[in-house]
Amino acid sequence: MSDRPDPRPVPPEKPLPSDCCGGGCAVCVNDAYEDEREDYEARLAAWLQRHPEADPAG
Repeated sequence: MSDRPDPRPVPPEKPLPSDCCGGGCAVCVNDAYEDEREDYEARLAAWLQRHPEADPAG
């Protein structure tokens, strides 16, 4: 096992409804959040495999 720290991934902060202007932006804050959430879920799944003793619910 490595001596390097391996902290649990932190979920992205969900944007507030007022964060979206509704203007049809090429990269909406809600789209960016979904991409970040998918990345977080993949990183969390990998982290849970490395830490089977951890509570999956956090």
